Amino acid sequence: MSDTLDHRLDRTRAELADFLRRRREGLSPLDVGLPVGKRRRTPGLRREEVAALAGVGLTWYTWLEQGRAIKVSTAFLDNVSRVLKLDEIERRHLFLLAHQRPPAMAGQAWCELPPLVRRLLDDLTLRPSYVLNLRWDVIGWNDAAERLFGFEQRDPAECNMLWMLFADDRLNGRIVEWSVQAPQILASFRRDFARSPEDESMVALVESLEQVSPSFRKLWNQHDVHGRCEGRRSFMIDGRGPVAFDHASFIVDEEKHLRLVFYAAADHGDVAAALHAGRSRPL
Repeated sequence: MSDTLDHRLDRTRAELADFLRRRREGLSPLDVGLPVGKRRRTPGLRREEVAALAGVGLTWYTWLEQGRAIKVSTAFLDNVSRVLKLDEIERRHLFLLAHQRPPAMAGQAWCELPPLVRRLLDDLTLRPSYVLNLRWDVIGWNDAAERLFGFEQRDPAECNMLWMLFADDRLNGRIVEWSVQAPQILASFRRDFARSPEDESMVALVESLEQVSPSFRKLWNQHDVHGRCEGRRSFMIDGRGPVAFDHASFIVDEEKHLRLVFYAAADHGDVAAALHAGRSRPL
């Protein structure tokens, strides 16, 4: 077991050394505000330039790039990442290679639906499904979801699942046991909010809901946090009464924080037929 671990660590250190060297050699002195000079025999930056710009010791940086068995702080890695102009994915990769806990990636409310996800939604003909971004804006849905939630009838600025659930009686008035469902839903959103608490659009959404929804304001101040919101949820459907749906969410693009929410009627016979029939108004 010990030999296996040592071998894995040796391999990781070799990958770390190669990664740092290639990123260093891929930068021009001009990229970091240094003069090019006439006596450069190697491509890219010198190790001493990286160390000086990062504010770290040359010996320590050299040992890190050589793949030696040393430990460095997160501040050290952050400074090196900055000088080498690593993007967020490369920065996380550096942390993992250096056996440090990777930093959290900054959240972003992505608003463009990838074409392949659009095709996936369209293939789910009998399963109401939609895609949320980090802010819980609904950026794509299929026909079955349209008939259940009525996204197209809403102002685009309010086509946000959190807004629909707390500030629009057309939806929250049809959810059975709303008082039980609402805390779970909002506690799930708070997990996403924590990924980008300074995003102006996220903050604006919360502030608006606090003004228009006493229920939201009360629950938001409780600071409960849950994981993914999934399980069983029932809707009052015209002519049928309460209909139960099992629902779950699936990550379809981790980097863009896009999540597909999938509903399947627990007893899908009549409901599936109605969804497939192409009704023009929400059920």
